Amino acid sequence: MLELFPEGFEERDLSDGVELAAYTDAGGEERLWAAFGTVTADNVDTGWEQRWRDFHRPVRIGRVWIGPPWEEPPADAIAVVIDPGRAFGTGGHATTRLCLELLGELDPGSLVDVGCGSGVLAVAAVRLGFAPVLALDHDVTATEAARRNAQANGVELDVRQADALAGVLPEADVVVANVSAAFAGRLRLHPRTRALVASGYLESDRPEPEGFRPAKRSISDGWAADLFLREE
Repeated sequence: MLELFPEGFEERDLSDGVELAAYTDAGGEERLWAAFGTVTADNVDTGWEQRWRDFHRPVRIGRVWIGPPWEEPPADAIAVVIDPGRAFGTGGHATTRLCLELLGELDPGSLVDVGCGSGVLAVAAVRLGFAPVLALDHDVTATEAARRNAQANGVELDVRQADALAGVLPEADVVVANVSAAFAGRLRLHPRTRALVASGYLESDRPEPEGFRPAKRSISDGWAADLFLREE
């Protein structure tokens, strides 16, 4: 299947084996027959190429509305338009909402979004008044998406491709890391960073960033986000 469809195919575990499915045309069906001998073909309903949009719905977190480009934001909201693309982060996940709730309770200042994905938290932070905002990710797909989304929202965002665990993070008042508990615990925060908002983990997880104390925890659907403040 990799040789026939290097662009990708679908694999599903069944009770009596594994089903492999490729979305292709008549020529591709002939190649499948030649390779496997037995093939079942079904026509795909029209409009399939737009159906993925059904999974991306706008969300409202306090003053902030996050939604895809094809949805209209309410007039009274701080709008953040995010094109999902191939990078993680559309605003719909519970951890994103929890991070935004905690960020909304902090006094705005400089901010670093570590593991920024599509840039949803970084763009929203700018909308909430944080500046300057730096978005970091090791994945080039993520940094490209973050730049596109910053441009689409008309916000100034410094986006860099970097390994956030390779050294001390850049100076910022606030750091947000919506990745994992282990990741948050390994961050080396700048001495002048006063607050860390961490998420990307379950309620049972409890990261312990060095030099910071837990100040507040928010929970939703079994996921958790924590606000840590620097110890005096």
